[in-house]
Parts: sequence; structure tokens; C-alpha cells
Amino acid sequence: MKKVLFISSTGGHFNELQQLSPLFEKYDYHIITEKDDTTKNLKEKYGEKIDYLPYGTRKKLFRYIFIYFYLCIKTIYFYFKIRPEFIVTTGTHTAGPMCYLGKLFGSKIIYIETFANRNKKTATGRLIYPIADLFVVQWEEMLKLYPKAVYGGAIY
Repeated sequence: MKKVLFISSTGGHFNELQQLSPLFEKYDYHIITEKDDTTKNLKEKYGEKIDYLPYGTRKKLFRYIFIYFYLCIKTIYFYFKIRPEFIVTTGTHTAGPMCYLGKLFGSKIIYIETFANRNKKTATGRLIYPIADLFVVQWEEMLKLYPKAVYGGAIY
């Protein structure tokens, strides 16, 4: 079975990632998201198949710098613990370091641009687009912004 890591930040990005849950059982999967009130109980559902990165928001920039540094250190630990062949992400800042580390060590990167953006690139989309092995958009209009992308339709 192929090792697949599903990673995203919490909130809407994680809700989109959860839409891919029918795929989980087809692979030796692992999930990583941020730990907050909405995700902390997922250990009951996924057990050892889920791990958490620290939750942080750029609204408190000074604090966020330290949280993000810690997130990067934990990302290195999780990458070598899981050693995924594929990294599937719906984005934000939580996924960026994992995708770049994965690319460096030979993982295939699959990025799904968020459904929330129909005509504007996201920061993470701009960051991951150059290294993605497969870049999926959920709106046909986004193909103008990401010409090498694949239109996959909505995952909802």
C-alpha cells in the first residue's frame, strides 16, 4: 500500500480535506492538521492515524513567528516518522513546510486549491504551484491563473 499523508490547517481547509476520506482506506494514510477545539477530538476517530501541529494565526504576528518555527520543527519530525510517498493537501501555512520537505526527499505533492477562491490565487497556492506534481483547481476560471493545473471540480 502506498503511504499517503493528508495535511491541512484547521477550519475550511480541513473540511475540504475530510471530503477525501473515502480515499483514506485505500492507502496507508496519515492525517496532520492543527490542534484546536474543532480537531482535538479526532484522535477518538482516527487514533494513531492523526497527528497535530500547533495552531497559529497571523493576526498575532510576533507570537506566530515562534509558533511557525515550532511547526517547522514538528514538520521535520512527522515527515521522517511517516515517510509518505504522496502528500495531499488543501492548504494553508501548515502544509507549506511539509510539501517543500517532501519534495526535497522525493514525495509526490498533490495540491488542491481551495473552493473558496474562484478568481484569485491563494498564498499557499502560489507557494506550492511550482513544486506540485499535481495541482488541482475546483473552479474552471482558476485554470487561467494556474495553466498547468487540472480542473477537478468541487470536492463538496
